[in-house]
Amino acid sequence: MTAHVQDVMAFAHQQMPFSHLPEAASAYFSKHLSIVYLTQENQADWLNPTDVNLYLVRSGTFDLVSVQGEVVTRLAEGDYFGFPSLLTGDKISNRLRVVTAGLVYILGQHSFDYLRREYKEFEQHFVRAHTNRLLSTYYQSKSRNWSEFKVNEMMSAQVITSHKLLSIAEAAQVMSRHGISSLIITDGSQLLGLITDRDLRNRVLAVGLDPSLPVETIMTEKPKFIFENNRVFSALHLMLKHNIHHLPVLDEEYVPKGMITSTDLLKLQKSDPVQLISKIYKARSVMEVKRCASELPELLKQFSNKIEDISTIGKILSGVTDALTTRLIQLYQVEYGAAPCAFCWVCFGSQAREEQTLHSDQDNGLVLEATVTNEQLLYFARLGAYVCEHLVACGIKRCPGNIMASNDACRGTVKQWSERFDKWIKSPTPKAMLNCKIYFDLRLIDGSASLFRDLSTQLEQICKDDLFYAAMATDINTNSVPIGLFHQFKLKKGTTDHKYLDLKHRGVVIINDLVRLYALKAGVFKANTLERLEALLQYDMLSKKDIFDLQDCWRYLTQLRVKTQIDRDGLPSNCIDPQVLTSLQKHQLKEAFFLIKQAQQASVFKFARGSL
Repeated sequence: MTAHVQDVMAFAHQQMPFSHLPEAASAYFSKHLSIVYLTQENQADWLNPTDVNLYLVRSGTFDLVSVQGEVVTRLAEGDYFGFPSLLTGDKISNRLRVVTAGLVYILGQHSFDYLRREYKEFEQHFVRAHTNRLLSTYYQSKSRNWSEFKVNEMMSAQVITSHKLLSIAEAAQVMSRHGISSLIITDGSQLLGLITDRDLRNRVLAVGLDPSLPVETIMTEKPKFIFENNRVFSALHLMLKHNIHHLPVLDEEYVPKGMITSTDLLKLQKSDPVQLISKIYKARSVMEVKRCASELPELLKQFSNKIEDISTIGKILSGVTDALTTRLIQLYQVEYGAAPCAFCWVCFGSQAREEQTLHSDQDNGLVLEATVTNEQLLYFARLGAYVCEHLVACGIKRCPGNIMASNDACRGTVKQWSERFDKWIKSPTPKAMLNCKIYFDLRLIDGSASLFRDLSTQLEQICKDDLFYAAMATDINTNSVPIGLFHQFKLKKGTTDHKYLDLKHRGVVIINDLVRLYALKAGVFKANTLERLEALLQYDMLSKKDIFDLQDCWRYLTQLRVKTQIDRDGLPSNCIDPQVLTSLQKHQLKEAFFLIKQAQQASVFKFARGSL
C-alpha cells in the first residue's frame, strides 16, 4: 500500500461511517476514489449535474446552493455531499459554490453501491443523513401557504404607543403624523388599551365629545391581542371571532411589538378555510351552523393540495371546531338567555393543542364562577348538553371517555377543577396519568378569560411534585414505537388481511406526551406541541438537537397521518400500510421511530433515574 493511499485511508477512517466499520471498508473507499483540487475555475468540469457521485471534503470550504439560490449548508473538512441522488436516483438539483479551493475525494455510483451492499451501517449512515436533511429543510420552503406564517412575519412592526393621559386631539395628531389607523395605549411597557380611527369617528365626532379629554376616555380597555410567534391563521381566527379590525402583537413579556390589521389580512379572505370560519360566526341558526360544517371534508381535501406542510390542517380543523363551539354557545344564549354568571368553555386534548385531524373527537368542559348556585348549574348543564349534541351533528364525535361539558364531572369551579388535578398529581395511578395527558392540554374557547387565568395559575402552582414527573416519564415508556429486532417494523393485523402501523398511538402520541412532560416541568403552559418545543429552546432541559429532532419527527408523522386520512385507503384511522411507501420513505419512518425511542429512554433517566 502506497503512502498516498495510506494517508487517504487514515483520513477516511476518522470520518463517519468508516470510523465504525472494518478497515477493509475505508481501504476499498481509498482505492476506488478520484482526488480533485476543486477551484472556482474547474468546478464546472467536476460537478456535472448528470454525473452522480459521493463527494468527501478533505480541505477547503464549499456552499451547497439550492435551485432558488439559497445556501442549504456550508461544507468543510469531513463533510459529504452528492449522496441524496445516489440514494434516490433523482436528478441533482443543488449546485456547489467554491468558497475556498480545496481537495475533494470522489467515489462513483458503482463503488458507492458496493459499500451499501457489503456494509449495512454504511447505508444507514447516508439514509439517516438524507432523512435529517429532508426533515429539516422541507418545512422551510419559501412557497409556504399564508397559514404557515407567523404573526411577526406579516405584522406592521412600527409600534407607536401613547400614555392614557394624552388628550384625544393629541392622539389623533400622532396617528395622522405616523399614517396609522390605530394607537396602542400603554402603562409603562404593558398594553393598557387601544384606540382606532373608528373610535375617533364614533366615540368623539359623532357624539361631539370634547377632544381635550384624555384618550383613556374613548380607548378600548384590555383589548384582544396575540403573541408574535403565533400563526397568522390564529390571528385571523381571533379577529373573525370578535369582529375586530386591529390586533396588537405582543412578545412573551407582554410588550407591544407591532400591529396586525384587517387590511394586512385582506388578501387571505379568499382562502376557503377562512371563508368557512367567517360563515360559521355569521350563522343565524343551528341549521346554518350544521350546513357550514358539512362543507369541511371536501374543503380540507382541496386545501391540502395547496399547502406544503399538511400538518397545518390541524390548526385549521381546530379553528373550525373553535368557531362551531363558540357560535353554538352564542346561539344558545340568544335562545335561552345570557349566562347567569361568569363562565369559560375550555377544550382539552387535540383541540387544545390545535392538532385535530379528521377523526378527532370532543374533549371539553366548563369552568364556573365560585359563587355559582344550584339553579345556575342547571343552566350550564343544559348549555353543555346543547353544544355537545350539536357538535356531534356537525361531525365532531363524542368523546369515548365522556370528557365533555355535557358530563357533570366536566363542569366545576376553579377550586373544584384544581382539586381534581391535585388528586391526579399526588396519586399518579395509570388512570390519573391518562387524565393528565388529556386535561393538561387545555385552552380557552369562549367566556371569561379571568376565570381561565385563575385556573392556569392554580395548575402552575400544583405542578411541582417530582414524583409526578417520575410517574409520568415511566408511564410514557410503557408505550413503544413499532420497531422490533433488526430495525424491522412491528405490524398490527386488522380484521382484514391488512397489516399496518399505528402512526398516532405508536408515534405522534408518544411525542406529544414527551413534550408535555418537559413543558410542564419547565413551566411552559402552551398547549400546541410545536410551540411547546420552541419555548423549550429557552431552557436547559433538552438540547437543541433533541428539540429539532422531535419537531421534525412530529411533522413527518403528522404529515403521513393526515395524508392517509385524506386518501382513505381502507385501513383503521391513523394507520398506514408500510408497503405503500418507497424504500427511502420506509428508512425515514424507521429513523423517526428510532429518534422517538431514544427520547423516551432519555426521559426515564432524567425524571425517573432509569427506574424502568
